[in-house]
Amino acid sequence: MQVILFDQSDFHQQLLPLTYTRPVCELRIGILTIKEKWEKRLDTSIAYLTADYLAAKYPLIVDADNLLINASVVANDQITAEIQSIGQNQVLVKGDVVIAARLSAVDVEAFDITTSFKGKRIEAKSNFILVTRPWHIFEHNGIALQNDFDYLTAGRVSEPISDTNRVAGAENIFLEAGASVEFSILNATTGPIYIGKNAQIMENSTVRGSLAMAEHSVLKMGAKIYGPTTLGPHCKVGGEVSNSVLTGYSNKGHEGYLGNSVLGEWCNLGADTNTSNLKNNYQPVKLWDYTTGRFGNTGLQFCGLIMGDHSKCGINTMFNTGTVVGVSANIYGAGFPRNYIPSYSWGGASGFSTYRFDKAMETAKIMMARRKVELDETELAILKYVFDKKG
Repeated sequence: MQVILFDQSDFHQQLLPLTYTRPVCELRIGILTIKEKWEKRLDTSIAYLTADYLAAKYPLIVDADNLLINASVVANDQITAEIQSIGQNQVLVKGDVVIAARLSAVDVEAFDITTSFKGKRIEAKSNFILVTRPWHIFEHNGIALQNDFDYLTAGRVSEPISDTNRVAGAENIFLEAGASVEFSILNATTGPIYIGKNAQIMENSTVRGSLAMAEHSVLKMGAKIYGPTTLGPHCKVGGEVSNSVLTGYSNKGHEGYLGNSVLGEWCNLGADTNTSNLKNNYQPVKLWDYTTGRFGNTGLQFCGLIMGDHSKCGINTMFNTGTVVGVSANIYGAGFPRNYIPSYSWGGASGFSTYRFDKAMETAKIMMARRKVELDETELAILKYVFDKKG
């Protein structure tokens, strides 16, 4: 049976700019990406059903028997069991949302969530996280992180924690092989702390769980981390961070505050960059909505920065509460830039021009090469598609 994670088109659009460059299931929440959670729980490889321009990198593979799962559904034990129990031509739903379907190859080719299901519909009984808006990632990160921690560490023994550290809640701390933590404070009484393979917490860092660090991620000296926070692979973080998710390969290497935020891959925040996550009047935060082309109410009192892949900002950048930055933007200069910065923007508070595609890709190639990752033609085609949209 082939497992396929499908992007519900309106959810994919609502999750922009994070999903400009990836299917929904490649978003990270907790320790793992949504795709990785399903791969591990179902013990199988995963195929994608996503936007056409992403299909070359994230292909669809169809078998005679196919289990389609909504890519916005975050796996846990209960919903996994319900999905595994459905039979051929059965559809699992939660209210108006299609959660999963068991389809033949012919039905997959004609797949449409609104019209193609003629089989028996079954109402899901489980509770689970459904990621349909960017802020859902940090809003539900604590639950997802705890679930991942429990799943990944069950029946296993952590690498030893160095006695140079001050530790509370040691039973909630897990170090993978090669992880290094010295002369730091780890408080896991408020949530688990997971340090991935070859990840490092440098001296004098203070961590209040929950925290997840994927492989080769680094907390720099004196970092102050409030959970629930996730650092994807090869991220470098310093300063103060609270309730934020860095998808992977992104840096906030120096002092400054990042709170209630989500960064994509290959982002870089210059030294002393600060994000506001609370309005002065304590009113709910509005965030740019790509589906309506205007700002919409999140209902959240705390919401900081949403930044798409390859975007960067210079030193001392100040982001207002609820700022959305698209893909490959380059932000610099004094003052607060506006709350919505489209992809491939170049400038700051005094105004923006278009960041030339060739120049943006030149920078991307250099940054990626530092992590021994190639910017190949498939990735370039995706980034060119986003450039042409300018959203």
